[in-house]
Parts: sequence; C-alpha cells; structure tokens
Amino acid sequence: MLTYILFALVIGSIYALLAQSLMLSWGLAGLVNLGLAGFFAIGAYASAMATTWHHAPIPAGLAIAIIVGGAVGLLVCISTLKLRDDYLAIVTLGFAEVVRVVASNEVWLTGGTDGIPGVPVMVPRDLGLGFHAGTLAVVVVAVALVYGLQRRLLAAPWGRTLRAIREDQTVASVAGKSTVRFKAEAFCIASAIAALAGALYGHYTSYVAPDQFQPLVTIYIFLAVTAGGNTRPAGAVIGAYALVAFLEATRFLADLVPGLAPVQAASLREIIVGLGLLLVLSVRPNGILPERSQKAPAR
Repeated sequence: MLTYILFALVIGSIYALLAQSLMLSWGLAGLVNLGLAGFFAIGAYASAMATTWHHAPIPAGLAIAIIVGGAVGLLVCISTLKLRDDYLAIVTLGFAEVVRVVASNEVWLTGGTDGIPGVPVMVPRDLGLGFHAGTLAVVVVAVALVYGLQRRLLAAPWGRTLRAIREDQTVASVAGKSTVRFKAEAFCIASAIAALAGALYGHYTSYVAPDQFQPLVTIYIFLAVTAGGNTRPAGAVIGAYALVAFLEATRFLADLVPGLAPVQAASLREIIVGLGLLLVLSVRPNGILPERSQKAPAR
C-alpha cells in the first residue's frame, strides 16, 4: 500500500510540473497550448536517448531535455505567432500528434512502437520503497525549484507585462512592450518545464514509448490547472495533486459498482472526474486559488 501511495505522489509531482508549465503559457501569457503532451514526449525521448544510447549521466540527460524542449517550444511559438485563441490551440494539438506519430513510425530515431527500454533510473530499484521515496524526493525538489522560479517571474516586471499582454495585446504594444518577445519567452520556458517533466517520468518508469503520451495527458493537466487556478503556481500544483488523488480514488469507486466491464468502469471514472470538475467550478468559478490583483510596486 505504501508503494502505491508513493507511486501516486511521484505521478502527482510530475503532473505538478506539467501544470506549472500550462499555467505559465495559458494562465499568464494567454497562449492556449494543447500540445503539452508533445513537449512531455520530447523531454522523455531526449533524455532517454542521451542516457540509454549515448550513456550520458542522468543530470546531463535532464539538461538536454530542458534545452531541446525549450528550443522546440521556441520554434513552435515563432511559427504560430500570428495565431491566437482557437487557431493556436488547433496547431499545438496537431503538433503533439505529429510528435507521437513520428515517435511511433521512425524506428531508427525513437525505436518505434517498441519504445526505448532500460532507461537509467535516478535511484536503484533494488532499494524497494527507497526507490520510490528517493525518486519522489528528486521530483519534489524539481517542483519546488520550478515553483520558486515562477513566483519570482510573476513578481517581476516580466510577469506584469505578460499579464498586460494577456488582457489586451494592443494596449501592451502601444505601451512599448514587445509582445512577440514576451510571448516567445513564456512559451519557451513553459515548453522546457514540460520537457523536464517528461524526462523525469522516463527515468522513473525506465521505459519510454509513444502510447504514454496520448492527448488525454493534456486534458488531465487542463483539468488540474482549471480546478486549482490557472493564474497562480500554487493553484497549479494543488490542482495537479488533487487530480491524481481524485483519479486514484475513482479507480476504487468504479470497482464498487457491480456488473461493469473494464471499459465501462474506465468510462465511469471519466464521468466522475468530469462531474468533480463541474462541482469545483460551481463552488469556485476561478479555481481553488483565484488570481489576486497585484499592487503597483512602491517607488
């Protein structure tokens, strides 16, 4: 039972990284990124290739994942700068599917549908509970570092400028702010965070394959950020852990209903998750932690 709890906490921490990534690009910059699963996959594959095939140390693999994820995010953002709202969402969704299809078919590059087995783990597996606890400690440290970074960015003029761009891009441009540069920087940082989450996930499961990066991952993270509060890092983190706890709780609730086939039980879980989100939003329309108005800095 303790192993199961530690496993759920590790997955919750990885989701917390993804939620903070989405909070930055969507909640703060107003960029609807439905390609989150694509950057998640890029980070996992980049680190897995570096550490498994080229025998790089794990810290180097994590750094490579962050750099590759940020670079790809910058390319995607630059190519979609003129797109907004629904159009940007459609393009990023297509990008995620392109990443998954390429990973499934380009055997020479990614191993195809067989994936990359034997990815080095951060903590030796023969430690038993220590493996899960040690991995949890590493991932929690990553969550804390990203959280601290985002808090600093939000309190800085950079964060206030992004809020202004989100509210009215034209007014921000008239005020002399380079909206293109700020949006590209936000999207690049958010993509790097999502890639870091993917790398940590690959080193935890010791296996990377295309089926692990379905669009459902993006949907789950949107649910977490919407419920927790899409404009505050703390809300994203709380929403991610709450989502994982709720998903695991529904696993047992579905088993209590007799006569359900496995497919029907899975569908029931999704229904319960949707109803839970509706309940949260009916009570807290702006999420558990809504956005707070910032005061102008004292001179």
